[in-house]
Amino acid sequence: MPTTINRLPQVSLTEDIFASGRLGRLLAAAAQEHGPIFRSTLQAGVWAGQQVVRMVGPEANRFVLHTQRDHFSHDRGWTPLIGESLGKGLLNMDEPEHTDHRRMWNPAFAAAYMTAYVPLIQAVIAERTAGWAHRAVVDAYAEAREITFDITAAALAGFARGAELDRLRELFYTLLHGWDQADSWEVAVDRADRTRQELAGRLLAIIAARRRIAAADQPRDVLGTIIHAQDAAGAELSDIQVLYHLNILLVAGHETTTTLAAWVLYLLATEQAQAARVRAEVDAAAPAAGAPLSLDAIRSLKALDNFVRETGRLYPPVLNLPRGVVKPFAFGGYEVPAGAELRLGIVGTHYLPSVFADPTTFDPDRFAPPREEDKQTPYGLVTFGGGPRICIGMHFANIEVRALAAHVLQHYSLTPASATPPVHAGGLTAVLPGGVPLSVQARA
Repeated sequence: MPTTINRLPQVSLTEDIFASGRLGRLLAAAAQEHGPIFRSTLQAGVWAGQQVVRMVGPEANRFVLHTQRDHFSHDRGWTPLIGESLGKGLLNMDEPEHTDHRRMWNPAFAAAYMTAYVPLIQAVIAERTAGWAHRAVVDAYAEAREITFDITAAALAGFARGAELDRLRELFYTLLHGWDQADSWEVAVDRADRTRQELAGRLLAIIAARRRIAAADQPRDVLGTIIHAQDAAGAELSDIQVLYHLNILLVAGHETTTTLAAWVLYLLATEQAQAARVRAEVDAAAPAAGAPLSLDAIRSLKALDNFVRETGRLYPPVLNLPRGVVKPFAFGGYEVPAGAELRLGIVGTHYLPSVFADPTTFDPDRFAPPREEDKQTPYGLVTFGGGPRICIGMHFANIEVRALAAHVLQHYSLTPASATPPVHAGGLTAVLPGGVPLSVQARA
């Protein structure tokens, strides 16, 4: 007979733990001591004092992401955290609405579209990194944010680079992170309201302009796809529905990739032996010295792929997936009622020694034959989630990060500009509060 939720082991996770970069190790240790399900009390913010159920491990991932996913709500998990102002997109939609809307997005992530995206991705990367060598030191975290936002906006939404795109990037950054500089709660709320209004006005104007383009003439991107797509009832989406999708696309399309890209650049600067292997692979795949790689060439880079995957294992951009429990369930000997708040500890799974050998060590070869540790334990590596709702932009993000790494390796040499390593902080999505300062030298 399962035990009630009130008997779940209580694990203390204080604010300093979320700020320390030790969350993965601590969640893994808690799962080893107490089993794959336990609870903790939120310590700060408007949710201080709230009890959350935490689940960690491959079986927990399979349960929440696949076999029993109908027990959990993305809307009740994500929307209270990202706010109502961004609206409903694929991130925070529940079934059956999500299935219908994901069907509309799918064509924009087909292989033929990816072929068209790669030159846009590489153009943004080349433009944004062109002056690195003249600056001596760059913050790879800040640079990655600009690069990934511009790539998402240009490739997936068809925005032209320039002053308008710069302003949109600034508005999204203010909306997501402007509270860091707030003098008071009132100041933060006022700033957020003004930011939302300006952002919505600018994006709705873009949507209106794209609506005037015939479906056959639309650019091959997500925005063009969903503007003329039809839902299950045969109706096109309203401007507001398209706006909500665009909001989530621009946020989810760059926030998490920013973190992954910054860590990849940092590890290329610090793991010199591994970086040399990857650089040699990139050089061999390039049609000429320093020339951009084709999509097929990027996909063929196995050492780089393993390097990026290992980076995502140790430093996943999303640390815990929030879900609202909408149907009671039993797991690990405990009953969890509807109405409970759940956090699925992705980062904890990645640090379990039963899944990954010597899990705190950066070791890309763990994904190469014959080890292939990710294949030995299904749902052990869940950097981009898993199951039917695995991140729709996973392949796009992987190509984007690999294209950035390849370009940087072709043109620059990186070394850390600080003796203090970055901190992978956060409770849900990861942030690097001190940035990633790197010294950059043009490659001879």
